[in-house]
Amino acid sequence: MPLLLLLTALFTAYLPPETSVEWLSPTEHDFGEIDYNTPVTHFFEYRNTTGSPIVIDNVRPGCGCTAPEWSVVPLEPDSTAALKVVYDARKVGYFRVPIKVYFSSQRKAERLYIEGEVVDRSKPSVDN
Repeated sequence: MPLLLLLTALFTAYLPPETSVEWLSPTEHDFGEIDYNTPVTHFFEYRNTTGSPIVIDNVRPGCGCTAPEWSVVPLEPDSTAALKVVYDARKVGYFRVPIKVYFSSQRKAERLYIEGEVVDRSKPSVDN
């Protein structure tokens, strides 16, 4: 039994970290009310917590309404960078968009979220 505990402890000590980054900004962003057809932008800032350079391999937003932009230059250990996300606001109403970020040094995607409500101020509101 003690041997099993020792082997388990040794095995888990050599597992790679679950995440390669520390998010310096919240992983969820609420734009609040935004005007119809007026794109909005947010930057998610992060730090490389590994001992070697990392890159973002891919970013997959949950819909075509969201466009991510990121650097392809490797991020050195303990350096910081930002992922830019633009939401196009072409559909009136509430939205919540998941964004999966895949880093070169980990299998599991990091999950980010943007949300808000698109309002069309050009149309008169109907109050009952």
